[in-house]
Amino acid sequence: MIPAAFDYARPESVGEAVKALADAGAAGREAKVLAGGQSLLPLLRLRLAFPDLVVDTGRIPALRGVRDDGDALVIGAMTTHHDVMADPLVRRHAGLLAAATATVADPAVRHRGTLGGSLAHADPAADLPAVALALDVELTAVGPAGRRTVPAREFFTDYLTTALAPDELLAEVRVPKYDGWGFHYEKFSRAAQAWALVGVAAAVRRDGGRVAQARIGLTSMGPTPVRAAAVEAALTGAGATRESVARAASAAAEGTRPAADQSASAAYRAHLARVLTRRAVLAAAGPA
Repeated sequence: MIPAAFDYARPESVGEAVKALADAGAAGREAKVLAGGQSLLPLLRLRLAFPDLVVDTGRIPALRGVRDDGDALVIGAMTTHHDVMADPLVRRHAGLLAAATATVADPAVRHRGTLGGSLAHADPAADLPAVALALDVELTAVGPAGRRTVPAREFFTDYLTTALAPDELLAEVRVPKYDGWGFHYEKFSRAAQAWALVGVAAAVRRDGGRVAQARIGLTSMGPTPVRAAAVEAALTGAGATRESVARAASAAAEGTRPAADQSASAAYRAHLARVLTRRAVLAAAGPA
């Protein structure tokens, strides 16, 4: 299908992009930001989105790259999936993000799609929003009033909806360093490169034979990505054994709202959450 007609802007700075968004809002027009295009373009072609203006941020170099910022990494929102997963800083200090990014779609998508685009799209079935939630990342938005920081737990507000205002641009993602943590990303799909029915992002820090801390994010278990808080609480201080992990993982679906659709029932998704959480945590914790 051919997209509905729209105006097109290609700013060369963050300031120009924000101005384009703000001007559109002031004129009562809807604007959409085009990052890698892997989420927006299909919506345009299916006419599920029909903005008056598309603001292409592809020519803004300040939105790309990874830098070390002391206790965290700062990743530009326009950094591609390929560059995120291949970056030595990410692989060293945020291995869970690198591992999960390597499972996104296929190489063609990973070379075009961007970290910020995936997070701003906020699809609860996508891999990276759950990782961002598990890692307690912070997202930097830039708008007419300046910059503000939004914790991941406040960023995803509803299905395909975030805390970004219409005149704000997602500029950076701040990822805390998880040196010394084990990690694993586990997901189940019915077909290769398809959306996961359920995905589990697990980061675990051990202290001897026990779990000192655990952070677990779930995909496709509600209208937003969710933290498996009950599992995290049950794991903290418990032995890093198969039995302890299995008991903790049995609570993976608590407090979630998985959808029932043509791909899976809510009960089956809850079952997958328990199974995949057990697998992910065991892999992240390492040998008992």
